[in-house]
Amino acid sequence: MARIDLNADLGEGFGVWQLGDDDAMLGIVTSANVACGFHAGDPAGLLRVCRSAAERGVRIGAQVSYRDLAGFGRRFIDVTAEDLLADVVYQIGALQALAQAAGTTVCYVKPHGALYNSIVSHQEQAAAVATAVASVDNSLPVLGITGSVFFDEAARRGLRTVAEAFADRAYRPDGRLVSRREPGAVLDDPTAIAQRVVRMVGSGEVTAVDGTTIGVTVESVCVHGDSPGAVQIATAVREALQVNDIEMGAFC
Repeated sequence: MARIDLNADLGEGFGVWQLGDDDAMLGIVTSANVACGFHAGDPAGLLRVCRSAAERGVRIGAQVSYRDLAGFGRRFIDVTAEDLLADVVYQIGALQALAQAAGTTVCYVKPHGALYNSIVSHQEQAAAVATAVASVDNSLPVLGITGSVFFDEAARRGLRTVAEAFADRAYRPDGRLVSRREPGAVLDDPTAIAQRVVRMVGSGEVTAVDGTTIGVTVESVCVHGDSPGAVQIATAVREALQVNDIEMGAFC
């Protein structure tokens, strides 16, 4: 039987501003990419998410980002490698303390937003992120896209790399994600998304925006917690995987 991890970005509210339904998503996913305060998330809210994840047996990952609350971490920042390394170390450490207080632990790292996309090809920043993770704990796996320079840099430092695919994001023919600024970048049909994920997991294929079929390597599937209808999408994906005898389970 095939086995796949289902992850979502959670803890992305801030103060009175709430984004997504974290509690509902934690009843569906097997791993939670929890914000660390740089693109979203306040300490009290993040502690609540960590406690809820611990109660449900959902694994926690540190979702590290550029320092960009105003832009939700979706803007490229030309930060120095030294500063980025320190920022990533700081974020992992902060979330690890919150997770420990909640009776659990951070067991992987996933970059967020613009940082995630930038380190597909930005060697200096990819090296800084990989070095930061290894400096904190070289047993922490990292989530990313196969073929990225981030995975190359992570492998050089002995980090385990976990290939991720996106349930609700459109792909370019080169295997990268379509920019959110372009029409059709974010998908919203739960049934179509669920069928797409089953194909990704079962056949290692997905249809790109130009209609071509491209290969994808996937050990973990992401459903964005801030997407409209995120709970319905995640539910449809989970049910479709179960119907097709694909077991769900965390990779760490």
